[in-house]
Amino acid sequence: MLMAAEQAAATPNPAPNPRVGCVLLDAAGDLLATGAHQGPGHPHAEVMALRQAGQRAVGATAIVTLEPCDHHGRTGPCSEALMAAGIRRVVYGQPDPNRAAAGGAERLRGAGLQVEAVDSAAARALNPIWTFAMQNSRPYIIWKVASTLDGRVAARDGSSRWITGAAARDQTHTLRSAVDAVIVGSGTVLTDDPTLTARDPTGADATAQPWRVVVGRRAVPQSARVRQAEPQSRFLHLSTRDLVAVNRALLDRDVHYALLEGGPELAAAYVRAGLICEVRWYVAPKLLGSGAAAVADIGVDTIAGAREWQLLKSSQVGDDIRLDLKPKTTTNGDKRSGSCSQD
Repeated sequence: MLMAAEQAAATPNPAPNPRVGCVLLDAAGDLLATGAHQGPGHPHAEVMALRQAGQRAVGATAIVTLEPCDHHGRTGPCSEALMAAGIRRVVYGQPDPNRAAAGGAERLRGAGLQVEAVDSAAARALNPIWTFAMQNSRPYIIWKVASTLDGRVAARDGSSRWITGAAARDQTHTLRSAVDAVIVGSGTVLTDDPTLTARDPTGADATAQPWRVVVGRRAVPQSARVRQAEPQSRFLHLSTRDLVAVNRALLDRDVHYALLEGGPELAAAYVRAGLICEVRWYVAPKLLGSGAAAVADIGVDTIAGAREWQLLKSSQVGDDIRLDLKPKTTTNGDKRSGSCSQD
């Protein structure tokens, strides 16, 4: 199983599909073949290994990091491929949380194969974000904030460039290139006219570009930079305040990992709904004393009702301080700020 996980981890990110590795062993336990999924439209890990093994796969054991799929998508079901190849036994390290694809283990058992599920930490570690999105029917949201010492994200005159330094901005662009979407409210677009693209340290657009998502009922002007940025097909305006509808629209576009960048009203809505899984907060050594706060009203009137977060780590980034946080679990197990376990 560790070898299968290593095969999967060594391949390029197959997003929006999960990383999956497969190892085939003969009756004596010797290695026959390995395979790993390369991305949408490519054969799954089991098929890659079966092709390598050929007729030697008859009577073999397949060790797979994820339960073999049992649905027709861009490719056929892995359950059928394993049966057709004459595999005798299948061991998998994580049940498939994708309801549309799950059921392979049951089908294989029904066909007379020996099937064993093991709880493999190595297998689960391959796709924590994808697993979360499949299990919860919503993207994994990380909220990024850049504020002054007094929690301001813009001055009284509306200006907000630049609160933090170049090093913090470079980290944000690296994060943008890692997520599937960057989300802002329509008010942020009208006030700041951001591009929301991922750029490298030279200022050029990075190769990987997330969806640029604007949430809110106000119209986004045709001239807005968020509309004009390339690729234009990656722009999405969701004219709604219903975050359930937002989640559904994002999942329909294979957005499993999203970065929330603002503004205060949208951030407050996500906090109130308990949809934020992580926070990356950059604090600049500046004071404004007035201007827009990082988050609007979240319905808290007392200290006892405060939304609490657990500090995972803090670090200095240029002249700024970066705080990495996640929702804090209370003594009764409730996560006041959200429920975002990746297990």
